Amino acid sequence: MRLGKVWRASSPSSRAGYRSCAGFSTHAPLTHAPNGRFLHVSDEIQAAVHSNKPVVALETTIYTHGFPYPQNTALASHLESVVRLNGGIPATIGVLNGVARVGLSPEEIIELTASAGKPDTRKVSRRDLSYICGLGFMQRKLNGGTTVAGTMVLAHLAGIKVFATGGLGGVHRGAENSMDISADLTELGRTPVAVISSGCKSFLDISRTLEYLETQGVGVSTFADGREGKVDFPAFWTRESGIPSPTVIKDERTAAAMIAAQGALSLSSGLLFANPVPSQHSISKTQMDAIMAQAILDAEKAGSTGSDNTPFILARIRELTGGQTVTTNRALVEANVVRGTRVALELSKIEKDIVGQADGIRLPDSSRPVLSIEPVFDDQIPNAQGEPSEFARGEELQADVFVAGSLAIDLSCDFSPDKKVGATSPQPQTSNPAQISQDIGGVGQNIATAIHYVDTRVQFCSVVGDDSAGSMAMERLTAKGFSPSALVRKPSARTAQYVAVNDAQKNLVLAMADMTIMEGCNLEIENVWRPQLERRKPRWLVLDANWDSRSLQQWIKIGKDIGIKIAFEPVSVAKSKRLFASPADEGSVLGVLPDHAVSLATPNRLELASMHAAAREAGLFEREDWWQFIDAMGLSSSGSREKLTSITNSTLVDKGTPQQSIQLLPFIPAILTKLGDKGVLMTQALRPGDDRLSSPAHAKYVLSHVDPTHPTIGGIYMRLLPPAERVLVADVVSVNGAGDTFLGIIIAGLAKDKPQSLIDLIQVAQQGSVMTLKSKEAVSPKIRELRGLL
Repeated sequence: MRLGKVWRASSPSSRAGYRSCAGFSTHAPLTHAPNGRFLHVSDEIQAAVHSNKPVVALETTIYTHGFPYPQNTALASHLESVVRLNGGIPATIGVLNGVARVGLSPEEIIELTASAGKPDTRKVSRRDLSYICGLGFMQRKLNGGTTVAGTMVLAHLAGIKVFATGGLGGVHRGAENSMDISADLTELGRTPVAVISSGCKSFLDISRTLEYLETQGVGVSTFADGREGKVDFPAFWTRESGIPSPTVIKDERTAAAMIAAQGALSLSSGLLFANPVPSQHSISKTQMDAIMAQAILDAEKAGSTGSDNTPFILARIRELTGGQTVTTNRALVEANVVRGTRVALELSKIEKDIVGQADGIRLPDSSRPVLSIEPVFDDQIPNAQGEPSEFARGEELQADVFVAGSLAIDLSCDFSPDKKVGATSPQPQTSNPAQISQDIGGVGQNIATAIHYVDTRVQFCSVVGDDSAGSMAMERLTAKGFSPSALVRKPSARTAQYVAVNDAQKNLVLAMADMTIMEGCNLEIENVWRPQLERRKPRWLVLDANWDSRSLQQWIKIGKDIGIKIAFEPVSVAKSKRLFASPADEGSVLGVLPDHAVSLATPNRLELASMHAAAREAGLFEREDWWQFIDAMGLSSSGSREKLTSITNSTLVDKGTPQQSIQLLPFIPAILTKLGDKGVLMTQALRPGDDRLSSPAHAKYVLSHVDPTHPTIGGIYMRLLPPAERVLVADVVSVNGAGDTFLGIIIAGLAKDKPQSLIDLIQVAQQGSVMTLKSKEAVSPKIRELRGLL
């Protein structure tokens, strides 16, 4: 059960949670409150604000009242990834099940966006927050997308200073009679949050909007965006409005300095930074003025007034431009999010610089929010129907990936010698000083955790003993958010355990593994896990080699019967051989492409050599179907070495690594050989029609072209991909889970509805491996930052 945190605004008299340096508040751990059921700030955002990291607030009205489902979900995920790719931390803000939330999780975003268009999904401004959250307290769980005003309120309560959005509300034409003025403007006048937008839409009265903002004490600046001289305040879809901007700034650091000054001077109003739509997506002012006049005239003829006026005009503009405004809208929102993230980065640098220079200057009490928090357990929060979650009810969850592998108690023993001695490795046959840590591990568990962290639905299945170690393993696995429905307890069996002895540089010296519980699980595979696979029909089944050979063959047969793609993690040199049971063994189900059973394998170089030797010893290279595949590739013995060397390097060719992967390719059409700091060797059998066969950019990596008339094979693709980063020895914390992280991220990406290319996924997975190398965890939680890249 995971512990979330709910924050609420408390009285300004409580100051325990803050320390102020040179006019900037930095957040310390906050105190508990007896009641706080109205506002939930995610752990990630709480930690980021506390440590002065660049956080960018994102609104949700664009998802609940702008784009339909599931396009809104895709846009939300994309904009969060844009923030992360530019070095920031996204804080998507909305109301879910009657609770205002800052930092929606991916699951929460899906739930909120799926409610778009429903009668009970509200548009939430400042005035609506007490209503919708009050009803939530009374058990009427409503959802809502926050407007600019609503988002500013909640962002300020959470300590977020930068907010990126699309457009701003304004003063409507004829407001001198209707008094129709957007609450966004008054919010900017009383809430110290910087808003980055593309101005306001040109059917509003832009001149009066700027006058109103001036009255409210709101500083308005427009990014020059490469322009010199007079710069207009932008009009959303067009860069020019004919109305000069009050002030013009050149770059993000200037904007950040203004925000810093605003806070230091205790000004309680916000700042508006207008970011013009990218020029390639801008609609000309002349064209937009004509379209706007027609849309306003049509609205008057239709009698569209009040709250119906803006939606009518927007729909009419979309029709008159042939949908061009939709494309422009997406482009400007993304540009604003990029700009907002860069502003947040510069602000973080400025504040850290000033905090490092001075101490002791305090902000007035009214200039910063004071929050208190209360723990709330996730299983207390119902789903959209007000019912307990599936996990809380103990029901099976849907899964795109089913991981079958080891769950073990890991002991990591890191040699910690006296610095005066200078030794780097432990001495045999005696005791050695060490730092010893314990956690759950196991290859299968690590892979499943990596998949889970990057937000792909995964079910992990394994077996534990009926002992204290098994109880601890199940408890910790459940705490991570996994359903226990696919875990089996074996009476009178020992839970798997793994002991790693590492040297002073954290390199593995010796490992001892007790995985005997994974042997002889044929009854469990057939009677427990096969029915689960048949019901769920995941896209991928991941197997690690801790299963004995017969169990592996049984898993593979089941996966093949159901039609699930299978990935294989070899685990070790000795265990990697288990995949290649002798064809004489009735359990062998390995076939040759297109009748293959295993689609992907991720060995290291030594494991690949072991797999190749096992396949040769089993006689698999003597099979007729194997020879037919090899002959179809048309590789000549005289020219292949030169070609292999040009694609990889002479060292790898001398060790036989590319040759071994090619010879195993008929059985496993995608082999990713992990080479440590040398990168990853990708070897893949291409199907006929694959774009890479005719692409000039990929020509040098196509090892062979098969006869175009061949029904199943188009060619062989081989590429040596460099590592994501050269990791210094001093930065390596643990090497144990890097390979498992790599496979987990690869499979998470391949399980998507529209997966990226394997090349792109390898590059993302290598980033995840680096994060794990630098983490004390078997799988680094930081790989969550890669979610938007998959």
